[in-house]
Amino acid sequence: MSAAVSTDDLVAWIRAFREAVTDHKDELTRLDSEIGDADHGSNMARGLDAVVAKLDPAPASPAELFKTVGMTLVSTVGGASGPLYGTLFLRMGPALSSPDGADAAALGAALRAGVEGVIARGKAEPGDKTMIDALSPAIDAWDAAADGGPAAAARAAAEAAARGRDATEPLVARKGRASYLGERSAGHIDPGAASSTLLLEALADTLAAAE
Repeated sequence: MSAAVSTDDLVAWIRAFREAVTDHKDELTRLDSEIGDADHGSNMARGLDAVVAKLDPAPASPAELFKTVGMTLVSTVGGASGPLYGTLFLRMGPALSSPDGADAAALGAALRAGVEGVIARGKAEPGDKTMIDALSPAIDAWDAAADGGPAAAARAAAEAAARGRDATEPLVARKGRASYLGERSAGHIDPGAASSTLLLEALADTLAAAE
């Protein structure tokens, strides 16, 4: 694959994320049943089905793609996940202004803009037992590996996200529905961190396949 990630590559990523969420829907819902509303898997699957339905014909640019993805998720995914995932993609779009594709640094900057949007929207920080526990280390790992190209950076980010996801298990939730459980929220993996890891694993797999 060239150093540039094309709009087609990014469309393939969103399609792969939808497939991953569909495949892991029951697992995500099980995780959410332990500390949330038991609907994260079904909500995300429904939202991503709606997203994919809008990708044919494919958007002409990364900015157009992520605007479509973000707005669709906000309008179709229930609970907190819709606004948070929607914000992630809506913030990514303006950071990818070139229609000619993005190199590792540009895509990393877009991901960071997206994650910073989620932090601002959800008022969460690392250690709160949320999707930020997967996303925050992932973007740091991306930046550290960006010199190796987009596929290498994405793989490093996915691996860091998985470690962050697993590290949520012993945490006591400080944000969201899980925080109502207090100490009883410990011992469970955060479902948002789990779906965020699927997002980055889908990107890593997509870029690896395109090389």
